[in-house]
Amino acid sequence: MKKLLLLLFIPIIFYAQNLTVDDEMVNPKELIPDIKIDLRYASASHKFTNTPDGDIPLPKFYTANECLILLKAAKMLAVAQDSLRKIRHFNGKDYPKGIGIKIWDGYRPHTVQYLFWDIYPNSTYIAPPSGGSMHNRGGAMDVTLIDLATGKELEMPTVFDDFSTAASHSNYDLPQNVINKRQLLKDVMCKVAGFSYYEGEWWHYNVPGAGNYPLLDFQLK
Repeated sequence: MKKLLLLLFIPIIFYAQNLTVDDEMVNPKELIPDIKIDLRYASASHKFTNTPDGDIPLPKFYTANECLILLKAAKMLAVAQDSLRKIRHFNGKDYPKGIGIKIWDGYRPHTVQYLFWDIYPNSTYIAPPSGGSMHNRGGAMDVTLIDLATGKELEMPTVFDDFSTAASHSNYDLPQNVINKRQLLKDVMCKVAGFSYYEGEWWHYNVPGAGNYPLLDFQLK
């Protein structure tokens, strides 16, 4: 049923917007079999942390743990993964199978953006739903690094969705090895793969110009 819904829904949008094949929505696993997917909004245990009212527990927003992003973004992500996979030693540690990427979020239905805004209306961390997020267009993703041999996440500056200045790229009040890993992710995603980054969140990367794509609002079932 998932595939049928996508086949019926997406071509209509792209025909109307005169977009190209690279603007189709795909599961990045189709291009990158060893990429890890862990959609945090498909779980009821995730939180927005370090908010003024304390950690905010979230409901389960997604109906499936299946990630979608623009085909263009998936191709760029494949370049990043290929580069990381070749790293066998970094920061004083060996990686027998290299380093890889885990995706925490990709495409996000526009209606979910409204729900996020209702929970925490702060434009530093939540894009106002009136204009929508690059996630709502399939052009943005939230990612971290993992050890491909074990699947374990590498230590990064904060947890995902830490809504504080600690998550910023300009935060250097960190151990050097953590700064090095944040920089590795940024260099591979931006300098190697061609993504843009968001200063306030070390995990957020997007296709340049992603805000120009049409807003989408469908759930996988």
